[in-house]
Amino acid sequence: MKKLPISRQTFSELIEENCLYIDKTRDIYNMMNSSGKYFFISRPRRFGKSLLVSTLKEIFSGNKELFKGLYIYDKITWDKYPVIHLDFTELDYRDDKELRKSLIFFLNKINNDYKLNIVEEGFKTYFSSVIENLCKNYGQAVILIDEYDKPIIDYITDLQKSSENREVLREFYSVLKGTDEYIKFVFITGVSKFSKVSIFSGLNNLIDLTLEEDFNKIMGITQEELETCFADYIERLKEKEKGDKNEILDKIKFWYDGYSWDGITRLYNPFSILNLFNSRKFRNYWFGTGTTTFLIKLIKNNKYEITNLENITAGDMVFESYDIENMDITSLLFQTGYLSIKKTDEEQRLYTLSYPNMEVKESFLNYLLSNFINENVSHIRPLYMNLIKYFREEKIEKAIDIIKSIFAKIPYTLHIPSESYYHSLFYMILSLMGVKIDIDVLSDKGRIDGLMEFSDKVYLIEFKYEKSGSDMEKILDKAIKQIKDKKYYERFIGEGKRIIFLGVAFIDKEIGYRKEEKQENGQR
Repeated sequence: MKKLPISRQTFSELIEENCLYIDKTRDIYNMMNSSGKYFFISRPRRFGKSLLVSTLKEIFSGNKELFKGLYIYDKITWDKYPVIHLDFTELDYRDDKELRKSLIFFLNKINNDYKLNIVEEGFKTYFSSVIENLCKNYGQAVILIDEYDKPIIDYITDLQKSSENREVLREFYSVLKGTDEYIKFVFITGVSKFSKVSIFSGLNNLIDLTLEEDFNKIMGITQEELETCFADYIERLKEKEKGDKNEILDKIKFWYDGYSWDGITRLYNPFSILNLFNSRKFRNYWFGTGTTTFLIKLIKNNKYEITNLENITAGDMVFESYDIENMDITSLLFQTGYLSIKKTDEEQRLYTLSYPNMEVKESFLNYLLSNFINENVSHIRPLYMNLIKYFREEKIEKAIDIIKSIFAKIPYTLHIPSESYYHSLFYMILSLMGVKIDIDVLSDKGRIDGLMEFSDKVYLIEFKYEKSGSDMEKILDKAIKQIKDKKYYERFIGEGKRIIFLGVAFIDKEIGYRKEEKQENGQR
């Protein structure tokens, strides 16, 4: 059984230490033999970008023996090229001056390693000279840039710093156009996709592989790869979980599958899968590897409705790019991996986006709610357990009391006087309980605000919000009447579950409720 490559992103290290490697070299070969020369791909963090770049580096360095047994081994001539491998995670970029210094320091290293003896003559000129002299002395240069956007993304909430860093990067990348004749191949990765005008000025021939069907599996783990490459580890997990193989596979799929860039092929995040098989525990791994502070801040500042994150319908412009001066939250959430494509309508050029899996959804809502109420996640988790208990036992008053206590912790400055605001918070709380809850479930009579299912019962929930001074009882009458008039319950008749109507009304921070049950021969 090969070792799991935990915390390893270098291809040569994986091979030399007999670590498990999923062969992606067929896709790499197809890219190298396509008509393009400049390539870009956007994927979320911890999705295998650095390993892909490292693999390309070994290929273009002519290290054939590392690839023995892999698809590409006997498919290319293994010519050796000088490689410029720039990983922005290794640079200092706390401001534009430090970023310039770091890039010059990096160019100095290339200059020394290849003994080019170039005299530094300014930022852009130096980079141009390095590329040109590499070509003259060793052949056309291969340029691999990993996490190209990190100096911008890390300061996304500091407009001045991110803009200044962006200008440095624009200068740096503009060199590529003027040195085209000295370049063999360019591959650039990042999380975001900023517009070509603002970053890759002049690189009109840059091919974006992000949504290309032929390359949607170049990173990530498919279902087939999971079951074949990790067969031994699945068996180990099965023994610990004491379930059969299909149950384990379903659980893995529920927790970690669901990333897609075409709405058809579903992929697992490698980081989560490796950590699952290493610890043999179903936990949130990927979410904790990077901060979501800037996302939480943007959502709060823009008063973004959380329920909008379930089954968003978006046009294809959401994938094109985003600009730091005019940030689109949906685009940002997609590019950073919090949303994924669930289905596509090519004719209408429409896409349905949602959370890829339970790992992302649960973690994101946990951190979002904890930020809203200024409580540590570990402190509010016990409340969820009691909520489940009270809803299961139909002790609605006790459940509402817990929800009131949570709402009371929300600072006044974050209060939004609207039905959708309370709707969103109620949704977060119920989702984190671990029960099945769907928001705005489409029926043939309209949209159900909330649907919460247990093994023996289903709650049909209607939310209402009114301004201060409104009559609570009248609002609750209206909520229950809407459930009955729209006959939301019809889809559940005959399933053997009790059907409970629950009207929930908000008047500022006051919460009221009314519970009724659908009877066989009428309504009570």
